[in-house]
Amino acid sequence: MHVLITGANRGIGKAMVDRYAAQGAQVTGTARVAGARLHRMDVTDPATVNALADTMADQALDLLVCNAGVYADKGQSLDQGYPADMWADGFATNVTGVFLTVQAFLPHLRRAQTGKIAIISSQMASHTRAPGGSYIYRASKAAALNLGRNLASDLAAEGISVGIYHPGWVRTDMGGSTAEISVDESATGLIARFAALGPATSGCFETWDGRVHPY
Repeated sequence: MHVLITGANRGIGKAMVDRYAAQGAQVTGTARVAGARLHRMDVTDPATVNALADTMADQALDLLVCNAGVYADKGQSLDQGYPADMWADGFATNVTGVFLTVQAFLPHLRRAQTGKIAIISSQMASHTRAPGGSYIYRASKAAALNLGRNLASDLAAEGISVGIYHPGWVRTDMGGSTAEISVDESATGLIARFAALGPATSGCFETWDGRVHPY
């Protein structure tokens, strides 16, 4: 089994790399800066995305996990905050970067015949979670959810399944120290969700612990 995970240098991404490696899977972890067991790939830079795809040549990819994400607008002021470059950067990573990654690795997923794509979104993407604030993060994660749903429709005929997931409120640099669950709990739950993903559930929006989340 060959798994590629973006944003694998810390947090949930790193934990998933460790778990898949421990299970004996072939794991390709990526980050903006190359490191131990990590390939350099910046999802906002098409050249680096395509370069990694090219180095994988004719390899098959069983699972692509689009985990890389940013949340730069926490605590921004509605009156004075949310500058245009923050919007551009947020969408470049959380939305465009997901699409470009999927596009570049589609040939590898097709070689697996039953390839899977997992997109890490957030409960903050849901219309049921609208308490205000964090406009860039909420909007970009909602767009990633929409992207995943449409990819599921387009790829169904090829046997490629697409799932979208809320990883939980996790104790990471992004989630903060008061979050509800640990990185280990989130990674373990997500890996179980990916294993269960198939044609019958393609297009799903689920939580890390297997609950259906409203769109």
